[in-house]
Amino acid sequence: MNKFNIYKLSLGLAALCVLTVLVLLFTTGLAQAGPVVIAFFILLAIGFRGFPTLKGFAYTVIIFAAVSTALYYPSYFVEYDGFKFAVLITPLIQVIMFGMGTSMSLGDFVGVVKMPKGVFIGVFSHFLIMPLLGYTLANISGFEPEIAAGIILIGCSPNGMASNVISYLAKANLALSITITAVSTLLAPLLTPLLMKFFAGAFIKIDVMHMMLDILKMVIVPIAAGLIVNKLLKGRDKWLETIMPMISMAGIAFIIVIITAAGHDSLLDIGFKLILLVLIHNLLGYTLGYWSGRLFRMKERDCRTMAIEVGMQNGGLASGLAKEMGKMATVGLAPAVFGPLMNVTGSILASYWHRKPITDEEIPEDEIVPVT
Repeated sequence: MNKFNIYKLSLGLAALCVLTVLVLLFTTGLAQAGPVVIAFFILLAIGFRGFPTLKGFAYTVIIFAAVSTALYYPSYFVEYDGFKFAVLITPLIQVIMFGMGTSMSLGDFVGVVKMPKGVFIGVFSHFLIMPLLGYTLANISGFEPEIAAGIILIGCSPNGMASNVISYLAKANLALSITITAVSTLLAPLLTPLLMKFFAGAFIKIDVMHMMLDILKMVIVPIAAGLIVNKLLKGRDKWLETIMPMISMAGIAFIIVIITAAGHDSLLDIGFKLILLVLIHNLLGYTLGYWSGRLFRMKERDCRTMAIEVGMQNGGLASGLAKEMGKMATVGLAPAVFGPLMNVTGSILASYWHRKPITDEEIPEDEIVPVT
C-alpha cells in the first residue's frame, strides 16, 4: 500500500469515527465517545499530511486531539504521583522562546531602520487594537473576572513566531513581519504589564513589576541565549534548525493540554461562548490590522503583514503569565483557546491570500478613508 492510499484510508477511518460519534450521541451520549473523538483527530491529521493544501492544518488538528484527550481524561494531565505538571509550563515557555531566538539574528532588528514606518505602524496597531478588543469583549462576556481577564491578557501579549510563517505563506512582507515580531517581543516586558494593569486592573490584581520580571525570565533571557547560539552555530550545525521547531510545537501542545485539564470544569461550562469570543477577537484583529495599513496608504503586501501581525498573538507567553499569576485554570483559558484557533484562521487566511494576486501599487487617493 503506497503512502497516498494510507492517507486516504486515514480520512476514510476518520469519517467512520464521525458516524460512530453520531451514533453514540443519540444512544449512550458523548461522555462515552472520548476514544473515538481522539482517534478522529489523529486520523484526520494523518490524512491531511497527504494533501499539500491540507498539510499545514495537520499540527493544529493534533492540538485538537490533545485538547480532546485533556477534556475527557483531565486527571492524567494535572499531576502524576504527586508531581504537578503545571510546574513545567515556565520551563517549556523558556525552551520555546530559546527556539525562537535560534531562528532569529541581529539582522532581524535592522528592519527598524530600513522600514521604520511599517514597523512603527505594526507594533503600535498591535498593542492598541488587540488590548482594546480584549477589554471590550471581556466586558460584554459576562464571565467571572479571572476568565474575562484572560481575554485581555491574550490581547496584551506580543506577536508569536507563527505570524512569520503565515506571512510567508500569504505572500506578505516577511522581512517586515519578522521585524515587527522581534520589536513587539522586546517591548513586551514593558508594554504587556502596563497594558494589563490599565485594562485588566478592574478584573484582577496585577503586579506590574512581578509580571515584568516574569516576561524577562520567560522571553528576553531565552531569546538572547538563542541569538547567541545562532550566532555561534550559524551554518555549522543544521540539526538545531531542524529539531527546535519540533520541540517548540510539542511544548506548545503540552502547555495547552495542561491548561485544558486544569480548567476542565470551566471549559465545559463556558466553552462554546469562550471559543466564539476568542474567534471574534482574532478575526477582528486581522480585519482592523489590515485596515490600519490601508489607512496609512501601505502597499498590499504590507497591509497583509499588518493584518497577520495584529491578529496573531503569543499564546504560549500568555499561558505562562497566567501560570505565574497562579490563575492557570481561569486566566489561562482564553490563551489556551486562542492558540489553536489562531493557527486555523491564519492558515485559511494565508491560503486565500496565497492564491490572490498582489499589486504593489500604493492605494489611490480616492480609496483612502479620510480621518476626521
